[in-house]
Amino acid sequence: MILVDACFILEHLIRCSSRVDAVMLDLLLLENQLPFFVIEKLYDLASPSLSKANPSLSSDHGLFELSFNYFNYAIFNKQFIKALPNIKIEHFTDLVRTFHIAPPKMQPKRGYEMINCMYTATQLHDAGVKVTAVKVSESCFDMKFKKGVLEIPILELNDWTEIVAENVIALEQTRYIEEGYFTDYFIFMDLLIKTTKDVDLLCNKNILFNCLDDSYAAKSMIKNLNKGILLINMRDDYVELGKELNFFCRTPGRMWMAALKREYFGVTLSVITVLTLIQTVCSIMQVTGSS
Repeated sequence: MILVDACFILEHLIRCSSRVDAVMLDLLLLENQLPFFVIEKLYDLASPSLSKANPSLSSDHGLFELSFNYFNYAIFNKQFIKALPNIKIEHFTDLVRTFHIAPPKMQPKRGYEMINCMYTATQLHDAGVKVTAVKVSESCFDMKFKKGVLEIPILELNDWTEIVAENVIALEQTRYIEEGYFTDYFIFMDLLIKTTKDVDLLCNKNILFNCLDDSYAAKSMIKNLNKGILLINMRDDYVELGKELNFFCRTPGRMWMAALKREYFGVTLSVITVLTLIQTVCSIMQVTGSS
């Protein structure tokens, strides 16, 4: 039965020029996974005939390329995919996870210290933190904070986001409990997003692209993804990032000065504009009168 299923999957990957949502969903669900090596062996057997029809499929990474192209829609941010993986893959859910994280030698170190609490996206903005979409990084989960600027990778929120995240997080909870890089990211996002205002802010900064019904649906998705999660360690850089953000916001006078700028800068600018206009009119009248 496994062999029959593997033959169907391989033929589907080869013949389909675009995804079929119902089939793609089945191939992503953790409970439906077949060992990847079975599909690989079948692919190796079929390679000679496949290469005649399509030379690109004869390469060492032919099956990876097929899989990448098929699951392309399930990858959050394709600009961070530098190269196809050269590691052992257990199944398709594992493969999709691999496409999202840095290569093993480049993965951030992990420790047993956690982020206990952190300011939300709106609170960070109110404290003067400039939140921007990251342009270049080694992984689509890398976040950085430097000189008051917090860089966050772009994330599109749609129905597939939830499906992919649920299944990959479930995989990490069972197979990669000490390497939960996917889980870390969504926990960090849950710390940033507590209200619909946080969602709106991140959308306005082009960090989130919300394709769901509304901001409440986006907030609920992030929250639901983190229910019942067991976390025994976390990325060291995320922990340090949380500390740096908290320290920045707790600097004496930071919140007060940020609030002062928001409340009065616009008013002050308007007053200056009006006074400048009055001065200009008076100057014109003076010149006209003297003439």
